[in-house]
Amino acid sequence: MTTATLPERSAAAVPAVGRPNPTQIGTIVWLSSELMFFGGLFAMFFTLRSMAPDTFFEGEGHFAHGFALANTAILVLSSVTCQIGVFLAEGQFPGGKPFAPRKRRTGSIFNIAGWGMIEWYTLTFLMGAVFVSGQAYEYTELVHNGVTLSSSPFGSIFFLATGFHGIHVVGGLIAFLLVLMRSFVADEFTQHEQVSAICISYYWHFVDIVWIVLFFIVYMLDPLSTAFNSGHFIPVDFNWSIF
Repeated sequence: MTTATLPERSAAAVPAVGRPNPTQIGTIVWLSSELMFFGGLFAMFFTLRSMAPDTFFEGEGHFAHGFALANTAILVLSSVTCQIGVFLAEGQFPGGKPFAPRKRRTGSIFNIAGWGMIEWYTLTFLMGAVFVSGQAYEYTELVHNGVTLSSSPFGSIFFLATGFHGIHVVGGLIAFLLVLMRSFVADEFTQHEQVSAICISYYWHFVDIVWIVLFFIVYMLDPLSTAFNSGHFIPVDFNWSIF
């Protein structure tokens, strides 16, 4: 009695199983821990806000919401330019056909359609630097008006929360410089450069999302609550001045 044997499948017929890149997975796990850290800062903000509303009323009265909104828009748009750079590094736009990864521009620098990852990441770096400069200007104005790290509970949590976020932005700018320098030096655009570009985009998008939440809580929550409820316990009006 013979037993039938199943036909062997060739290695070429077995579909390859894609494995996630360890560097990308590690970046996501690390950013998750950073999210918990910022969650603690948000909890501190709401705790101090409920315990010392008078200091928050006085401190938030010095905000220039128009300037803060313009600065926020610059940071949010930098996420768009960063993601375009990622698409060029990967060699495919969503819904489009794959193409050879484009590291550098082709043609004139004024031809934006011909830009590569380096040009888009350079623009992202410049926009991030403008955001940090704007935040430094805002700090100077607040200190001039008597809002400091030790002046009140509001000043303490404001500078602590936004300052730590600013440090993260500066860290992202340094990472952009490293990626750009390595891309300039590399003769070919390999998977190593591609993964580096993707990981820094994860970090930059994280920084942007955290700032959007931080901006709403710190700058917009009380003015919006006052607009819809005149009896809000921290009555703050909008100040749309830019400078």
